Amino acid sequence: MKFGTKAIHAGVKPDPSTGAIMTPIYQTSTYVQTAPGEHQGFEYARTQNPTRSALEENLAALENGKHGICFSSGLAAMDAILKTLNPGDEIVSTNDLYGGSYRLITKVYEKFGVKGKFVPMNDMAFLEKQLTKKTKLIWIETPTNPMLNIIDIEAVCAIAKKKGIKTCVDNTFASPYLQNPLDLGADIVLHSATKYIGGHSDVIHGAVITSDKNIADQLYFIQNAAGAVPGPQDCFLILRGIKTLHVRVERACKNAKKIAKYLKSHPKVNKVYYPGFKDHPNHLIAKKQMRDFGGMVSFDLVNNDTESANELLKNTHLFSLAESLGGVESLIGHPATMTHGSIPREQRLKVGLTDSLMRLSIGIEDVDDLIDDLEQALLNV
Repeated sequence: MKFGTKAIHAGVKPDPSTGAIMTPIYQTSTYVQTAPGEHQGFEYARTQNPTRSALEENLAALENGKHGICFSSGLAAMDAILKTLNPGDEIVSTNDLYGGSYRLITKVYEKFGVKGKFVPMNDMAFLEKQLTKKTKLIWIETPTNPMLNIIDIEAVCAIAKKKGIKTCVDNTFASPYLQNPLDLGADIVLHSATKYIGGHSDVIHGAVITSDKNIADQLYFIQNAAGAVPGPQDCFLILRGIKTLHVRVERACKNAKKIAKYLKSHPKVNKVYYPGFKDHPNHLIAKKQMRDFGGMVSFDLVNNDTESANELLKNTHLFSLAESLGGVESLIGHPATMTHGSIPREQRLKVGLTDSLMRLSIGIEDVDDLIDDLEQALLNV
C-alpha cells in the first residue's frame, strides 16, 4: 500500500454500529464490564481509547513500524522516551537542537542524573569518539531546527548498533511523507504531531513509533503510568489531518523551493538555509534519505541584528509571526527569542543561529503571494 493510501485508510475502519466513515470521538472516561475483567478490550480511558488506538495504528503504518504510542504533546512523547533511561546514563545529541528538547534534557533530566552531551553530527569519526559506556541513547534531529542541518541517519545508526546504543530520530520537520527513519536503522521515531502530521494549527499532540516490542512495552507502560495521554478529540483531529498529509507536504515543498531561491538572490539576505541547495552541507545525504527537501527555510540578514529582524517580522502579512510550524498557513518566527530562547546566546551563535535568523514554515498558499509578502517586508529592513 502506497503512502497516500495508507494515510487515508491505515488503522481506520467504518464504525461498526453506524457505518460512519470517520472514526468516532469516543468521549468517555470508562467502559462497562460484564463481569470483573470481562470487557471489549477497553477498561479505562487513560489506558485505552478506540479513537487513540485507530490513530496509533495509522501512525505506525506511516512510519513502517509495528507500534505507535500517542502522547499529549511532542515533549510529553520525548519525556516518555527519556523515562526509559536510568541515573548515570548519557544522551548524545546534536549541538543544533530544538530549544524545548535541549531544555528537557538539561533542566529536567540532568537533575536526576541523566546527562546530555551536544555535539556536531556531521563527522562520523568524531561522533564515535564522543560515545562512552554511559551513552545509552543517541538523539538525532534531522533536518535540525532551525539551521536545517542534515544528519546521516543510516551512518549514525550503524555506529550505534555496533556499540549497543539505542537511537531515536525526531522526524518532525520531515514528516513520515518525506523520511522514514526506522527503514534507515533507527530504533525509535518521535513526532511533534502538532506540526505537519496534524497540519492545521489546531491541536497539540505527540507520537512515538517503533518496531521493537521491548521498547514499545516500556512506552505503553509509561503512557499509562505517567498519564500524559491525548484526549479523543485531539486524536480525531490528528487522524483528520493525516488524510491530507501527503498533499499538504508536497505543496509546501514545492513552495519552499521557490521561496528559498528567491531569498538567496535578495541583496538584503545574508545566508539561506535550505537542504535543497546543492551547496548545502550534506545535500546529497538529504537527497538520499528524504523524498524531498521539506517546507522549512531559514535565513538571516546582511544587517545581522535583532532590530532589523524585528522590522521585517512586524511587516509580513501572509507570514504570521508565531511559534510552531507545519500548518497549512505560512508562519515566520525568530528562533533566538522564541523557540530557542532557552539556549544560551553563545551556544546559539556557535551553530550559526544569529540574532537576525528567521525561520519560515512555508504553507500551501499561492507561492507568488508569499514571495510578494516577503518582498514588501524586506523593503523596510
